[in-house]
Amino acid sequence: MTDATAPAATTIPKSGVSHDELLQRLAAFKDQDADYKSGRTWSLVYHVSDEHTAFLKQAYTAFMSENGLNPIAFSSLKNMEADVVRMTLDMLHGPEDSVGTLTSGGTESILLAVKAARERAKKTRPWIIGPEIVVPKTIHVAFDKACHYFGVKIRHAPVGPDMRVDVSAMKKLIGRNTILIAASAPQYPHGVIDPIEEIAAIADAKGIPMHVDACVGGFMLPWVEKLGHPVRGWDFRVPGVTSISADVHKYGYAAKGASTISYRSMDYMKHQFFVQTDWPGGIYASPSIPGTRPGGGIAAAWAAMMAMGEDGYMSLAEKALQTTERLRAGLDAIDGIRVVAPPDMTIVSYVSDDENVDIYAVADLLEAGGWNVDRQQHPNCIHLTVNANNADVVDAYLEDVAKAVEQVRANPDLAASGNAAMYGMMARVPLRGFVKAAVHKVMEGMYGPDGEVPDLSKLGEDEKADVLLQLIHRYGDQAMGLLDKLEEGRDRVKKAIGKISGE
Repeated sequence: MTDATAPAATTIPKSGVSHDELLQRLAAFKDQDADYKSGRTWSLVYHVSDEHTAFLKQAYTAFMSENGLNPIAFSSLKNMEADVVRMTLDMLHGPEDSVGTLTSGGTESILLAVKAARERAKKTRPWIIGPEIVVPKTIHVAFDKACHYFGVKIRHAPVGPDMRVDVSAMKKLIGRNTILIAASAPQYPHGVIDPIEEIAAIADAKGIPMHVDACVGGFMLPWVEKLGHPVRGWDFRVPGVTSISADVHKYGYAAKGASTISYRSMDYMKHQFFVQTDWPGGIYASPSIPGTRPGGGIAAAWAAMMAMGEDGYMSLAEKALQTTERLRAGLDAIDGIRVVAPPDMTIVSYVSDDENVDIYAVADLLEAGGWNVDRQQHPNCIHLTVNANNADVVDAYLEDVAKAVEQVRANPDLAASGNAAMYGMMARVPLRGFVKAAVHKVMEGMYGPDGEVPDLSKLGEDEKADVLLQLIHRYGDQAMGLLDKLEEGRDRVKKAIGKISGE
């Protein structure tokens, strides 16, 4: 078998390589990928079973060559998409006139929600020159991407100690240029649902569209509720909610990539469409962002929902919830860490509550032990998206976390090495423009001619490294120490002012 680590291809082979050899190479490439089937990966892949995956492959390949660009030529794809949308709308309690489309993923769904709001505002509020949207700080970064693409300003509202958006602060950000208000059900970083009912009431009173980002929760929260767990209002039953994004390729257990964007009525969705009638190639009409729409993803989404059924979704949801509760209770029992906020669903994030335990150093040790780890910031924490197939590894994970915490507590220097040093440094650099520039340099390297995936723990060490990365690597500790002293000084001044004012 050909070595998967052999030099990457730089030219098209003069003669075609045999199918068998290429399939062997593809299988070998997977050896370095995250081991999601064993349950040691807490994000990215929502795995049910090998049997379900094999079934999805069959469904996908049955329509691999069909193109959803032309729904008249391939009416089968349009019919399956319509079924997926109708089933999703029923699950989300959409009214009789509700509509929607399939998309390639949650990011596209969110892009379309922002695009539709912008186009609608051009018709209904033509005086707006600088359109704005108002969102929680914790909303998915795809909203920032959408605003970057579409020339819309994004205004972030702070969250409270429970990690839900501060509704009063959010209300103050809403102005005459606001074209969309959005919130999460739940937000990805910590798994809590924003106060959708309160926010939607404000949006409804002001006549502004309200989008609920349920990309991660749309195919889980309905079953959580049916299992008897209390769930805050979030779907189309809430007056004022005008659109919802929900990913089928997450807890809908479809093949990548499949998401949905649903609207209360065509009055909102029609602004999503793109139509051009003067192109020499003919009249062009597109309901979403891509032109060509792979038929395999549509077929696999339809097949997944039909095969799972409510019973299948309920069973997996129940097991994932039980696993989440075991995980949450076990983490809270470990001295030195705590869960950030009680989750509303199957997401758990935890922080260090011991100054001698650096959470990024804990992450490094877990990673060294074979776990795939998602690091977050503001606050620095470790994130876990829980699936039913994680059930068998919870005890082993908790045992490894406890060991890692004790090892970091006994060896504080671990925080200054490995990825812990780089993540910790980047999270604390006060001038975020420096961090952005550094990340840009990393991206340029990854997608440049050499295309090498960087070792984050060694960024900036090499004399050939970008100057900015070298500065952060060499002098970041001193800069952060100075920042800490400034913070301490500011706190002392605030306390003094408080005493003088009698507070």
